[in-house]
Amino acid sequence: MQQNDLVIIGGGLVGASLALCLQTAVRERGWRVKLIEPYSIDGNYQPSYDARSSAISYGSKLIYDQLGVWDELAKRAEPITHIQVSERGHGVTVNLDAKQENMPAFGYVIDNAWIGKCLLEAIDTEVLHCQYDTEVRKLIPKSEGYDVILDDNEKLSANLVVLADGGRSDLRNQLGIHVKRTPYGQTAIIANVTPGCRHMGRAFERFTEQGPIALLPLAENNCALVLTREHEEAERLLALSDEDFLIELQKAFGNRMGQFKRIGERHNYQLVLSEAQEQVRPHLVLLGNSAHGMHPVAGQGYNLSLRDTWALAQVLIKSDKPLGDFATLQQYLQQRLRDQHLIIGFSDQLTRLFSNKQPILKFGRFLGLGVAGANLVPPLKHWFILQAMGLGVNQ
Repeated sequence: MQQNDLVIIGGGLVGASLALCLQTAVRERGWRVKLIEPYSIDGNYQPSYDARSSAISYGSKLIYDQLGVWDELAKRAEPITHIQVSERGHGVTVNLDAKQENMPAFGYVIDNAWIGKCLLEAIDTEVLHCQYDTEVRKLIPKSEGYDVILDDNEKLSANLVVLADGGRSDLRNQLGIHVKRTPYGQTAIIANVTPGCRHMGRAFERFTEQGPIALLPLAENNCALVLTREHEEAERLLALSDEDFLIELQKAFGNRMGQFKRIGERHNYQLVLSEAQEQVRPHLVLLGNSAHGMHPVAGQGYNLSLRDTWALAQVLIKSDKPLGDFATLQQYLQQRLRDQHLIIGFSDQLTRLFSNKQPILKFGRFLGLGVAGANLVPPLKHWFILQAMGLGVNQ
């Protein structure tokens, strides 16, 4: 049986980022690390109008700088230089300008396929062993780690297993790790759209009585749309023709970006706040959506996971204990809980506040946006900016 110090299950953005974070230490300390990914990777990249994308905060950009991959990522990164937050029916908005904060951008929007290509190409396969087109069928705990059973019945052994296999992790369920799920009663419709005027690096968060709308700038003057609606209304919108859907979108969003010209393929998923009740066990860590999944309204999910990933790598590198040592893993989790609680709570409360139709809360939203928009409370505005940039927990 092949003995490994670490097995990373899931070669998506989180798993590949962890591999990169550890790469230098793996080379220096001689750890045997294997990354296992169920899909085959051919290394080709073809730009697509329908590509899914992620908002990378400025804080995440700094991490990728340190990993030496930002210059390549930046080739297809669209900077977010302005953020506008507004609520339909009120004339009040909050406008944030990166220049006024002496920053080049609040964050960047990048095609997920491009991020994946850049991360995987940066992995030195002489140092880290990548096994694609392979699924892990079962994990069997033992006193000093886990036996890892692959879909061809090959058995590996690992001192530490990191589960980065997504929110529907079957392995997490096999291990009996309970996940607390809090449905929002909403469906997110995801698509790329082409606006009638240049986006100029502007991102929009617009709250309507039917649910929030997020529009993020993409390369080639396209935008990534996240439209949130109650399930029945979402089904109605998904059944519309492209032309009729754009008419509905125009009504909800207004004319801030001119007349929408085109919409790509629409995807949808039901929104649930999910929190694994255990993120670490002896010889085991959950990362990414396997550990927590949140509402996309604030665009913070991947950035939070990347900060978890960076912190885990730093704790493992600094420890003189064997990989999988439970005290070391608990130390990692203690470092991350404050940030996790802050960002998950921020995204959850923001969604519930702006989804509530009670008059007193509507007045409170109006007052909050008005006060923040008028710059009467600079600390509140500064706090919001820090969260958007992924730097809040460091202040």
